Amino acid sequence: MKIGLNLVGFVPGTMGGIETYLRNLIDSLQKIDHENSYVVLCDDHYAKEFQLFNGSFRIESMNYTRPSPMWLLRGVLRNTIKIDVLRPVFNRLKVDVIHHPFSILNPMSIKLPSVLTFVDMQHEFLPQFFSAGEMKMRKEFFRPSAEQATRIIAISGHVKSSLIERYEISPGKIDVVYLGHDSRYRVYDAGSLQEMRSKVDLNRPFIYYPGATWPHKNHKMLLAALSIMKDRYRFDGQLVLTGIAKKSYGDMLDEIRRLGLGDTVNILGYLPYEDLPYIYNLARIMVFPSLFEGFGIPLVEAMACGCPVVCSNATSIPEVVGDSGVFFDPYSAEDMADKIWKAWNDEEQLKSMRARGIERAKIFNWDDTARRTIEVYRKAFERSIE
Repeated sequence: MKIGLNLVGFVPGTMGGIETYLRNLIDSLQKIDHENSYVVLCDDHYAKEFQLFNGSFRIESMNYTRPSPMWLLRGVLRNTIKIDVLRPVFNRLKVDVIHHPFSILNPMSIKLPSVLTFVDMQHEFLPQFFSAGEMKMRKEFFRPSAEQATRIIAISGHVKSSLIERYEISPGKIDVVYLGHDSRYRVYDAGSLQEMRSKVDLNRPFIYYPGATWPHKNHKMLLAALSIMKDRYRFDGQLVLTGIAKKSYGDMLDEIRRLGLGDTVNILGYLPYEDLPYIYNLARIMVFPSLFEGFGIPLVEAMACGCPVVCSNATSIPEVVGDSGVFFDPYSAEDMADKIWKAWNDEEQLKSMRARGIERAKIFNWDDTARRTIEVYRKAFERSIE
């Protein structure tokens, strides 16, 4: 098969877990697939983001990513005369299957067999977190993309169930393909952690939360739980936060000030990927209070590093964590504080959680993700020649 990987719209450093998925998928496909050929369709500006080491992979310029002139022209024509200049470009591609990894077909209504990775439909469950413009875009593209795709990759059973229930997509067209973690996420010896501990001043025991400050990541409720722990239990550790500063960042800073948590919260911001395994290893607990996840890559990364996970009981999170974590109601600061505090103080429980988490994480690896993705490509291709 000749497979196109559609990276139109890819902007590094802004996409969170989708970027992690994309980078690891491309690396693993190159490692394991020496039968098929691939063309990576992306903007010249971002082509160097992907190291191609398999001769069956090549990059083809597709300069329609913001803020290129072609992106502007495409937007004007779509909005005025309802013509998408990218559609004929894609219809001329000499590939057997095209993979769209960002939850929408971009462009829509092309002739090629398509595989769509569907990440989540948070807007259907938590519309209050989206602007009118964001809701309009999602309503316009998400469901039609799922309907038009030849095959859909759902990144969890929760996503598959949502597609069936909310969009009435046939279950037979959806394959659940879990995401993974790479070999950097493992248990490190104490000596190798000391440099990172000093680099970012992590000398107090800490709870770790890696997450961009989107509203659904629920930072404010976590801060409320932290305030309860300080007032009621005299918690004297730290909460360490990493991730991209998004639209709730200012609200989070205001809440830290309002609750008097300035000496308890350590905001490290966006860290390089290579630093994160060390942070997980140094943390006493990873807390994950998210209200909505399609999968939740940090859960797997933490478990692989032997970091106990105390987390929300919402959406896909219990599916990923299994019996390895402790769950709380993400809408209750009281329940969150209670569960975190009990785990924080129970050495035997933490030891057991570390062991179970390491075993659980073995289920999720990127090479398996790539193998199962190739099988979906094959299904889409076979459907096209029936």
